[in-house]
Formats: sequence, C-alpha cells, structure tokens
Amino acid sequence: MSFVSESLFPAATPARRILAVWLPNLAAQRVLRQRLGFCWPSVDRPASQPPLVVSRPEDNALRIAALDPRAERLGLKLGMGLADARAMHPGIDVVEADPVADRRLMEGVADWCDRYTPLVALEGEDGLFLDISGSAHLFGGEKRLLADMLSRLFQQGLQARAGLASTPGAAWAAARFASGAVVPAGEEAELVAPLPLAALRLPQPTCEGLESVGLRRVGAIIGAPRGPLARRFGRSLLLRLDQALGHVEEAVSPRLPVPPLSVERHFFEPIAAIEDVERVTALLAATLKGDLERRGEGARALELLLFRVDGARLRIGARTSRPLRDPRLLQKLFRERFAALDGRLDAGCGFDLVRLSAVATARLEETQGDLAGAESGSEALSVFVDRVRARLGEAALLGPVLAESHVPERAAVLRPLGGGLPASGAVCEAERPVRLFAEPEPVEVAASELPEGPPASFRWRHAAYRVARAEGPERIGPEWWLHAMPQVSGQDEAGNERSGEELDRLRRLALAAQTAGLTRDYFRVEDGEGRRYWLYRQGFHGMARPPRWFMHGLSA
Repeated sequence: MSFVSESLFPAATPARRILAVWLPNLAAQRVLRQRLGFCWPSVDRPASQPPLVVSRPEDNALRIAALDPRAERLGLKLGMGLADARAMHPGIDVVEADPVADRRLMEGVADWCDRYTPLVALEGEDGLFLDISGSAHLFGGEKRLLADMLSRLFQQGLQARAGLASTPGAAWAAARFASGAVVPAGEEAELVAPLPLAALRLPQPTCEGLESVGLRRVGAIIGAPRGPLARRFGRSLLLRLDQALGHVEEAVSPRLPVPPLSVERHFFEPIAAIEDVERVTALLAATLKGDLERRGEGARALELLLFRVDGARLRIGARTSRPLRDPRLLQKLFRERFAALDGRLDAGCGFDLVRLSAVATARLEETQGDLAGAESGSEALSVFVDRVRARLGEAALLGPVLAESHVPERAAVLRPLGGGLPASGAVCEAERPVRLFAEPEPVEVAASELPEGPPASFRWRHAAYRVARAEGPERIGPEWWLHAMPQVSGQDEAGNERSGEELDRLRRLALAAQTAGLTRDYFRVEDGEGRRYWLYRQGFHGMARPPRWFMHGLSA
C-alpha cells in the first residue's frame, strides 16, 4: 500500500485563486452517461442512434435546453423551439428535462471536487467555483491541477470546461470563452477585453442594449466613461466589470462548512479492502492528534471522506461524548462505524484519496490519571457510549433531560446522547418513587378524615388497600403557559368600560379557575403490609366537578 501525505492548508495565507468549472449541456451528458456509460465521449456511437435533444417548457413553448455534440453539428441551438428543430431534423431523439436529476448530478460533482479544496460553491445550474488558494502546490501547480481535473471529469463521462484566475468573474469568463486558461494575477483585463459582453455575466437585454450603441466587446466598456454607462444601463454593469477586474471583492460561499482541521492521504495505487481503510484511518488519526494538541482541543465530531476513482465520494461521520484526540480511541470509533455498514462499503474500483476531518472541536484540558494509565469511570463510560452509538446509531442510547414542567411524567424526556453524557445526580431533587408509571392510573378512594387530607382506603386494579401511614400533600400545578388566556368582556354588567388593569386581573382569575381543576396534591401512603404508593388528588373539593384520584408510582 503506497501513499503520499499532504497538508491540506499551508501556514501562510496565499493569494486568492478561483477555479471555475462549467459543464455545458449538462442534461444531455447525464442522459448519455446513463445510456452509454462513462466512456461515451471517447467511443464512436452507432449511426443508428439519433442525435439527442433535451427539451423543457419555456414561454408557453417547448425549447431546447441541452443537446449532444451530434445535434450541435446539425446546426441546432440552445433555446430553439422544439417544433422548429423537429421540422429541420425529424429523426432527433427528444428527452424531457429532469431538473432534479441534473441538480443531483451537479451536487455529486461538487462533492467530488472536495478532493481539490473544501471551498466549493455551486454557480447556477451547470457551474462551480473552487477557491484553490494555497492548494495548487499539492497537485504540482495550477496548470497540473486544472489538467488533472479536466482529465478525471472526462473519464467520468463529463465534458467540462474550466478557467483559473484571481477573481470569480474572470475565472467564469475563462471557463466559457477560453477553456483551460490560467490567468496570472493582475492580468484579468487582458483576458476579458477581447471577449463578448456575455463574459461579464450580464443579462441578455443589457447585452443587446450595449450592442445597439456599438459596444460589442468588454474592452470597449473598460475604456468608456463610467457615468453615462451607469445612467443608461444601470450600476450592475459596472459592478460586474469591477468584479471581473478585481476592483470589487466578490464572495464565494462554500456549499458546505469548512472543517477546522483536515488531514488526508493520496494513493498512487487505489485501495479497496476495508482493512486498508482502517489502517489509513489510524494513520490519519495520529496526524490529526498533533494538530489538535497544538490547538489544545479535542474532536467532538469527525468525518471520514473516501474518494473513489470513478468520482463517487463516501462520507462516514462519527460523534464523541467528550473531546477526543487519542488515535487509538478514534480508530476504535471508526471500526464500529465500518462494522455498522455490514459489508455495504462499496469501494468500486478503489479509493485514491482518504481524508479525515475534525468537523467540530472543543477545549480539552489535560488531566493527571493514575500511574497505571487506566481510564477513569466517566472516561470508560463515554468510550462505551461512543462505540455503541457508532455501531447502532444515534438513538441507541438515551438519557434523561430536564424539561420545562413540574408534572412528573413530563419533567424529564429521554433524548439520544448526542450532546454528551447526562449530568450526574438525580433528574429531580424532590423524592420520587422507584417506579413511575408512564400514565397515571385511576383509583377509587374512600372518604378521608379531612377534606384535603390523604385517603383512608382506596381500591386499585380490583384490589382494596387500607392506608396505615401517609405523608403529604405535595402540590404540583399545571404549566400555565400551555393554557390560553380566557377571553373576558371589556364591559361589566352595568355596561361600563373596564380598565386595562381590571381586564388583566379578571383574565388571571379566569385562568386560575381554568387550571385549578388540573392541580395535583401528591401523597406518599403505606398500607398495613408496608407497601408504599404514590398517588394524587386532581382538583379540589367544592368545585363544580368532584376531585379524582390517580396512582402514579410505587416505592421500594
């Protein structure tokens, strides 16, 4: 197994360099890849196969949205009406456009471009922007990186065009009008000056208006007075020109967040065995440890990216309960993730690039352990939790989390241990029974000695019990914020307007009366044989509805 190691980010901040990628007639290329495979650009298609045209509805008519090279040689153009195209060449093969499939393919290409830089942004429906500032040296320079990308895309059945410059505007123009051009910094004007106006990403009406006054090339705009241009054609014209020339900064927003730390391995010969992937993961984890130590941090979320030779990319993520940077523990964590795949790791023709990224990090303070180097109880528990979650999923282990309620059955909820281990100690400080029923069960209660006191006896699950001892009550009210404020008339019985303070007081009284029937008085009672129960009375005596009793839990 041979590999070379590369650092993903250099120490110094390099000059900005943008690589623009354009996939013309993307929809037609997608259909040809499905029908003929990835090798369709390099094989001779049988004469019996008609030219391919992709159509979509536009302006209440079907128009050509994409076409293959054979259809282009027939003179068909993008935007041409489908009826006119069929009248000229009745034998063309027409396929309806599928924007969802095209978008999926474009996102797949963007994922694959992560092998060159994590700063990848979608540009329109058929383009990409890659910020390769500081990463070209990993591939032997900018020209070699550009050639390597175009060659690999061609092997995947995609005929792409690309251009490289210091600004997104100039790179966009180079990709569409001078494919393969590498524009040195400061020479953007020399690139765009002889190009048509469309190289500035201007709307079609603006281009037609400029051409009507004799301005047909970008160079004519560069030397023209800016005031009259702005007044007649708008400030967007000058903005696009300044963006292309680098006078105005243009942001490129990556489609995915950039991880704080990443390490990767390039392979001269692709690897496919899961054992080789595990060994490479261990090597990457050891390299990542040094970077984390220098930052005084540990990884809380990691991502392993496997780039296949055929352009596919596999993403395997793992999360930790506490910050980690021990390569041994990280290797075990991903070993569980590989085991969870159960042989479904499709290596295809092999992986030629493996990258391990720390997606999220946290401060990791060094602590002195025992002399034997054994893990503490909390550390061992967190390692166990991480490995179980990695093997069985995020919801395999649940922990109690306090909720905004004092009602016992709603005071805590079980959540996946995704954010770490639950805090030690009881969820509720008040004494609670060992077994709490998920839903309280109704009981029949005999009259108590006092109206608001505990019952003298009760009947539960068809069995009668006599109370020997009792403690309580513990009063628990409902969540008032879950109940709507009752409506109160703005006038009293005499027809006089009520003040704002009076209305607020009456609404609060009405809300108190509304929730009074939901108030609970809990009692801990013990029968003659020493069995202890936790039951409550809902409501009060003297109300319209008599109070009801429920069994909610059992104590030891």
